[in-house]
Amino acid sequence: MHFKAVCFDLDGTLLDSLADLANCTNKILLKRGFPQHPEEAYRYFLGDGAKMLMTRVLPEEARKETLIEECRQDFETAYRDCWDEQTVPYKDIPELLNALQKRQLQLTVLSNKPHEFTLLAVGHLLPDWKFEMILGQREGVAPKPDPAGMLEICQQLDIPSDAFLYLGDTATDMKTAVSAGCFPVGVLWGFRTEEELRDNGALAIVKEPFDVLDLLKQGNQH
Repeated sequence: MHFKAVCFDLDGTLLDSLADLANCTNKILLKRGFPQHPEEAYRYFLGDGAKMLMTRVLPEEARKETLIEECRQDFETAYRDCWDEQTVPYKDIPELLNALQKRQLQLTVLSNKPHEFTLLAVGHLLPDWKFEMILGQREGVAPKPDPAGMLEICQQLDIPSDAFLYLGDTATDMKTAVSAGCFPVGVLWGFRTEEELRDNGALAIVKEPFDVLDLLKQGNQH
């Protein structure tokens, strides 16, 4: 298959944002008198949007719809102030993006992070690359693993889904890629394990960003 485009997940794939997301969420829990969680635990809380993050971090007995929604709103307010304190692109991501642009592949981002923050993070931390489309979680559009966002990208760019490499670090990402008909690539520098990625449909696993270039060579030889 000749790949024409790459779709990236954001947190855990392009950006190492674990510390800021954990700190911000813990501040909300502290303010409301709930137990906080170690940073490492957030590897498994993240990936399915702000509402699901709040559901997972609250004690089970406190998971009432009204409180979850209040905490989600708290998160969006708090995150505006601390989203970029420690968040940076992963090592070799800038070089990978340079190499992909040189090969004239179209670059896109699909995240379950709220749309406002997805645009903000890409705009501030990855300003040197042209992303044809950047979509975060939006009102009225089902979040990943629903393929709606990915299919919207395919339609807008007029590129068939099977011409997309889809890079992500969670089961949610792999399920999204499979549902949309993209080529699912699991990345190991993010939040989850190789086992989880393979179990949820990853057709390739990359240990570091430059491994993506080898995949492209293989794909374009077929």
